[in-house]
Amino acid sequence: MTMDKQAMILGYYEQVRDASSQMLQAARSNDWDALVAGEERCAAIIGKLQACSDDVGRLDANAKKRTHEIIRAILANDAEIRDLTQPWLRQLESHLGASRMSRRIANTYRS
Repeated sequence: MTMDKQAMILGYYEQVRDASSQMLQAARSNDWDALVAGEERCAAIIGKLQACSDDVGRLDANAKKRTHEIIRAILANDAEIRDLTQPWLRQLESHLGASRMSRRIANTYRS
């Protein structure tokens, strides 16, 4: 595999890491629109990585080591994002459930 191809693949991993870091900052500041935009960026970059998945397995030892380091950083960001978003999601589910119940009650009494 050429060095250019390896550099491109590492660049994709780094872009995913950077996008996940931006998503983490968005989650920390409760900027849900930015979090969603970051998820979309990640998905697009991951699509590029998947397109060259055959080449990922042929990275040299140093590049493989670097990708493992980057993946660990991405997973750490992801874990913290989940920790930050879970309470918000539970609160949203609670509000949606209460809203559904209110609609059911209103519909029952309208009949």
